[in-house]
Amino acid sequence: MDDTRTSKPKKQGAGYDIVDALFSNRSVEIRNVDMMIDDTQKRVWAALKKGYEYTPIVHESDRYLRSRVLSRIDMLVMYVDLVGSTTMTLEMPEDKLAIIISSFAQEMAYVAKQYSGYVLKFVGDAVIVYFIAEMMPLHASDNAVRCASSMIAVIRDGINPILNQYDYPDLQVKVGLDFGKNIVVRYGADPKKSHVDLLGPPMNIAAKIQARAKPNQILVGDDVYTRLHPTLQQNFRKVAWQGGTWKYRSRFTGKIYDVYEYIDRHQTGPQDN
Repeated sequence: MDDTRTSKPKKQGAGYDIVDALFSNRSVEIRNVDMMIDDTQKRVWAALKKGYEYTPIVHESDRYLRSRVLSRIDMLVMYVDLVGSTTMTLEMPEDKLAIIISSFAQEMAYVAKQYSGYVLKFVGDAVIVYFIAEMMPLHASDNAVRCASSMIAVIRDGINPILNQYDYPDLQVKVGLDFGKNIVVRYGADPKKSHVDLLGPPMNIAAKIQARAKPNQILVGDDVYTRLHPTLQQNFRKVAWQGGTWKYRSRFTGKIYDVYEYIDRHQTGPQDN
């Protein structure tokens, strides 16, 4: 969260010029997602047939965080959690399950990299990603949402068709995002080997938002929504929580912290809350 933020950023400056350019040609974005889907299918096929091993990506995040220990950094945090993994463990051979879970995590990492995201870590069947927003928070916010949408497209149109040919169940994910300051912490004195991690409100709230999402649903906190380009904001609607089940409050206003649901305008069929 930004201590100096207003209720809604104004459209001004070079930041929005760049974002406007990103949204000025939707066909470019679609082609890029199509390329990601094609590349994903090649790698997943190779993993299932030949045991293809992925090139590590997390170390890029590790290098960055080690250079910023004890820094408080504006960033977007994204939790991507695989749905139904417990059922999968009961229905699938262990070796194939391991390949699929690993492939899923690495493919999400590849998508994140396309949108300038860093993978913080893999936690079981979940992926935690962050986007640096110190210089251009508006651009980073748009990138994070577009990344989440592309992740779902890659799973739906890239990974699942291959799994279906093996009679394996479709993969689905729940995604939660929040914006704010996190501090980089190092657990130990060794600057090269001691574990590094992130602590801060966005880490906690993004996880709680993700836990409330439905399969293939993207939920974002208000501090993400207010920093999105107006064109992208049109794809969101505020979540109406039932029975006071969402009780988390904004650190700045003291009011219930609003959460918004992403509506994919390119999908057919009704959308529900």
